[in-house]
Amino acid sequence: MATPSADGESRSSILLVRRRDTHPAWTRIALAGMVIAAVLAVFGLPHANLHGLLHYVGVMDPFCGGTRSVYLTLHGRLHEAIRYNPAGPLLVIAASAVLIRAAIGRLSGYWVGVRMPRGLLIGVGIVAVIALEVNQQLDVGLLTQPWAG
Repeated sequence: MATPSADGESRSSILLVRRRDTHPAWTRIALAGMVIAAVLAVFGLPHANLHGLLHYVGVMDPFCGGTRSVYLTLHGRLHEAIRYNPAGPLLVIAASAVLIRAAIGRLSGYWVGVRMPRGLLIGVGIVAVIALEVNQQLDVGLLTQPWAG
């Protein structure tokens, strides 16, 4: 059940509604990411090789294939996007949600946030990165192939 506080903030067990944006950096990051993604969607992937040295010996990092995954997501090729990196579509969805939140907040003056215990957030993040690393390492053959588009 929501209870308003003295500063106009409404608290529930998970959601917070405030009269100001307490996380403007996330909006800027999401906006920058979506602008870059839009440029990639229109002009294609860069021809420059952006891999680290370990990539050439078959060691993938959790973000390997992420650029291709975002590109494929924005072109509606979700199955292929997930094969390259399951985080790509999730990043596009998260950035879209942050930008929608910002638009609603600016128009209404009410900013919705999610409250999660820091320990839970860190634990989920660590497990997600480890799972992503395992997934990417299992797809080393796909991720080391040249991009055919």
